Amino acid sequence: MKPETTSQRQNQSELFRNRLDQILDHKHPLYQLAKKIDWGKFEKEFGKHYTEKTGRPGLPIRLLVGLHYLKYAYNVSDEGVVEKYLENPYWQYFCGNEYFEHDFPCDPTSLVKWRKRIGSEGVEKFLEETILLGQREGQITHQEFTRVNVDTTVQEKAITFPTDAKLYHKARHTLVE
Repeated sequence: MKPETTSQRQNQSELFRNRLDQILDHKHPLYQLAKKIDWGKFEKEFGKHYTEKTGRPGLPIRLLVGLHYLKYAYNVSDEGVVEKYLENPYWQYFCGNEYFEHDFPCDPTSLVKWRKRIGSEGVEKFLEETILLGQREGQITHQEFTRVNVDTTVQEKAITFPTDAKLYHKARHTLVE
């Protein structure tokens, strides 16, 4: 089922709470980034993966996209991003919360299920929007796309190291021929 939008009744209970945008530093990078991202584009792109009326209401798309951005930006696990979300008001604002929450936003397995739901095409759209935002903000230039640096220190290589058995086999093979 599609994610629910906040109702007027829910907002009445928040009357005496401070809004995050009123207490956070507006110069913080995550605060500014949250204002620059086109969240509607993600709603439109990923909203097609939800059914209209059957099942439990889904988690907000902005929350899931925001948690995934933070997960990869800060190199934390699914469990780590959910735990840090709980204690960081900037992360909560970035993910679309109006008020500070004291509960976990979702179970870490929800992030895995959502990645499976959107598939590799959805992840590519997410990466594409991240790159486009970097270009719009002048953080990435066109020249940076002409050359790719790849760190291959952890990739498998087709290198073999000489051992006694290999040397004996090579010597035997050479003598027999």
